[in-house]
Amino acid sequence: MPITVKLDDLLHARRMTLTELAERVDITLANLSILKTGKAKAVRFSTLEAICEVLDCQPGDLLGYEAE
Repeated sequence: MPITVKLDDLLHARRMTLTELAERVDITLANLSILKTGKAKAVRFSTLEAICEVLDCQPGDLLGYEAE
């Protein structure tokens, strides 16, 4: 899949766990895990906005594109 999710890198850089992020963003751990592993088919802008706000990042820091 050409879209990559760099959530692990951001969490590591912020010294934050996935569980802590899930609580702060108010999203289930299961749904956040699906996003983290790149298995999500879509992400709501409101969810993306909340993640970026908590992690103090831009959407481009969270998502990437790699040509196949």
